[in-house]
Amino acid sequence: MDFETNEMDGGTVLIVDDVESNRIILGEIIKSMNCVPLLAENGKQALELVRQQKPQLVLTDISMPGMDGYELCSVLKEKETTKDIPVVFISALDNPNDMVDGFRLGGADYVTKPFIPEVVKARVSVHLRLYQANQGLLQMNRKLQVSVTEQLNQMEQEKKNVLYAIANIVEQNAGYDENRMKRLKHNCAILAQGMQLSPLFADKISDTYVDTIKLAVSICDIGKIGIPTDLLKREGDLTQEEEEIVQNHTKIGAKFLEDLYAGNEDNDFIRISTDIVKYHHENWDGSGYPDRLAGDKIPLAAQIVAVMDSYCILTEKDGCSRQEALEIMEKESGKRLNPDILKICSKISRQFC
Repeated sequence: MDFETNEMDGGTVLIVDDVESNRIILGEIIKSMNCVPLLAENGKQALELVRQQKPQLVLTDISMPGMDGYELCSVLKEKETTKDIPVVFISALDNPNDMVDGFRLGGADYVTKPFIPEVVKARVSVHLRLYQANQGLLQMNRKLQVSVTEQLNQMEQEKKNVLYAIANIVEQNAGYDENRMKRLKHNCAILAQGMQLSPLFADKISDTYVDTIKLAVSICDIGKIGIPTDLLKREGDLTQEEEEIVQNHTKIGAKFLEDLYAGNEDNDFIRISTDIVKYHHENWDGSGYPDRLAGDKIPLAAQIVAVMDSYCILTEKDGCSRQEALEIMEKESGKRLNPDILKICSKISRQFC
């Protein structure tokens, strides 16, 4: 098989040998293959050259003063940026144990001195081609990973778009004020940010959590898509049976999210959204629905929405001032609403819209 220069794609080969004549001979062989030789007379110098210009192959003598070839190989294989460089050992010794030691350290091949040019060319050519093929595969894998990630992100966004579209339909069917959801999103984010500064909640609320809850609040009532519109818009009192039908929107919404995101339960958006959708009508004292959870058994995101939903209803539907709304909510402290969250709410209420 011919390994002449016109068959090679080129490459950079680092030659490490303390004997100058050996470096010259190997350098000429490498040049004849249309490759670029880098010459080093010891391991320390070799590592410096590697830092400056990463080679595609290392040809290193074993017996050298200071850092020998085995140690050089070990150093290269320990580093993430150089562990993929094939190392071929060269030595005047023809000892099987030396070969085994070299392979154990991660060496790719072994040639002996005196050099036979055709043998050197054959070994170098094989390992350069393998290196180039591996690098090509790595690049393809990186591109594939980017493509897959982009597609998954697109799918995620499309799912969110579906949720937001349904949430908008719910708002229209329920006759909500067009600014209601905007206010609720803004105010929940402000309250969550305020809670970050409290030692009671600092370890539970991150910046990402704040951003996620702002997005998730938009679909808090998405389950009402399964509730008859006449019940949602009815202004008078509902019968107990009708009330139970309306309350079931929490379970309908949670089931819809679980089905849509099956297998992605660890997704922060879906986890927080499901907590909000299912539990934002739970009360601190356990008198709410659907599961009559109490205290800290109620997911924190749902508690935040419960507080701000009360504030928005009082200041919109009931026409209360900010202060009047807070006074009414204070009466629900420890009953419907978390007392600690309510205290923070009162302190930062001027930031609410």
